[in-house]
Amino acid sequence: MKPGIIHSLSELSQITASNDRTFLLLYKSNSATSGCADSYLEEASAKIDNAVILKADVVEVRDIHPAYGVDTVPSLLIFEKSALKNIVKGCQTASYYKDLIENQLYQASSTTSTGPSVTVYSTPTCSWCTTLKNYLRQHKVYFTDVDVSANPEIARDLVNRTGQTGVPQTEINGEMVVGFDKAKINRLLNING
Repeated sequence: MKPGIIHSLSELSQITASNDRTFLLLYKSNSATSGCADSYLEEASAKIDNAVILKADVVEVRDIHPAYGVDTVPSLLIFEKSALKNIVKGCQTASYYKDLIENQLYQASSTTSTGPSVTVYSTPTCSWCTTLKNYLRQHKVYFTDVDVSANPEIARDLVNRTGQTGVPQTEINGEMVVGFDKAKINRLLNING
């Protein structure tokens, strides 16, 4: 399914209000980096059926990026209902976009879960982060994934809380786990493995 084209902030607001998750690529026409992000997002969206994926050219649509403080494109904005939850900057690979969108949809389907509260703080280039998230998915643990490279304020908060700058860091029911500490994760989540 190809990404839909958005023409205004009001159009975006209507769409985000009526969907659990919405993904919006802000790009600039005639930019190589934006063209890269656009083509990879289109490739990824062709493999995903149940996602609301949109795009807007900031040359033509001038009211969206200032409303969300976006000053560089390409940027993929991730919304939960009308609330902006995350921004992924730059051109990513098609597999990265596909995994990101599927993970966000997976999280949305877990909102009725009564399991533990789990948040993974990661970056797109961290192999241990991917290993950790795959491990949690394998054990059917619902989690929220926060890309700290896209949010310096959250990264600073993590350093203040744990004294560590590396990722992954995982918060499980309020307790922090630094790195992929399988034994501690298993203990906190009651995983036998």
